[in-house]
Amino acid sequence: MKNAETPVVKVVLYGAMSSLGSALMAEMLRRQHEVIAILDDLTALAPRPGLRTKSGDLFEAERVKQSVAGSSTVICLLDAPGLPFNSDHVEKTIVPGPVEQVLAVDALIEGLQGAGISRLFLVGDFDVLDEPDIADRLQLHAAEEIREALQSCPLHWTMVNAPRAVAGLTIEHFSQVSSSLEPGLGESLERLTRVATGIADEMRLNLHVGEHVNFVAASNP
Repeated sequence: MKNAETPVVKVVLYGAMSSLGSALMAEMLRRQHEVIAILDDLTALAPRPGLRTKSGDLFEAERVKQSVAGSSTVICLLDAPGLPFNSDHVEKTIVPGPVEQVLAVDALIEGLQGAGISRLFLVGDFDVLDEPDIADRLQLHAAEEIREALQSCPLHWTMVNAPRAVAGLTIEHFSQVSSSLEPGLGESLERLTRVATGIADEMRLNLHVGEHVNFVAASNP
């Protein structure tokens, strides 16, 4: 239980409507952190203690600055559907492509610096950096550009490989232990929970600042 002297950890989350976003919200709330989900639809998440929603635009540095102001850490899931942005030409349910991801990271870096926030977790298809010879060339180029942008900025960043996931998992799946899961969900829940736990632990320990990490084994037994 928190007391008056316990510092409040405020986590801004881009990508809350994804399965990993749900796992992260559940884990952060379990640790009594405050979670601010940046969404286009502020009613998309049911109210619960410790969870707030704010509007924003991931591709505009000034909007990023406004959205993350006052937070402790920012987590952005670059491969998540429903990331907040203002565009009449792109469906907001789609996952941003490699070019859009680079633009988003540029806006994040500028926005966080403007708001005086230093800790950033970027989750994306960065496993292409581990196996560049067989990677999609456009995705690899984007990942390399993102890594270079991070390395040349003053933020305390960590790049995290996005885990495989079953779409459609909600915070309820991660908040309640159930023995009646649909076939195949158990493994995905466990995998996503490990990644969420790894990110939450890293927020506290800061063992991998300025590094590219994978919180899930490449092959599960």
